[in-house]
Amino acid sequence: MAHKFVIEQNKAGEYVAKFKYNSDLIWWTEGYSSKAGARNAIESVLKNGPGAPVEEA
Repeated sequence: MAHKFVIEQNKAGEYVAKFKYNSDLIWWTEGYSSKAGARNAIESVLKNGPGAPVEEA
């Protein structure tokens, strides 16, 4: 699979959810104090993201 979610710790020791396509980092979340917080962020994107509108500025 060319795309995936990854949970990593940042330099501050917080957990960050990242979305990668191949080896490219597409986006990442804020830092969370637990892996569960980062996992919840991923679940929210999966649940709410597919129907989100696209806005152009």
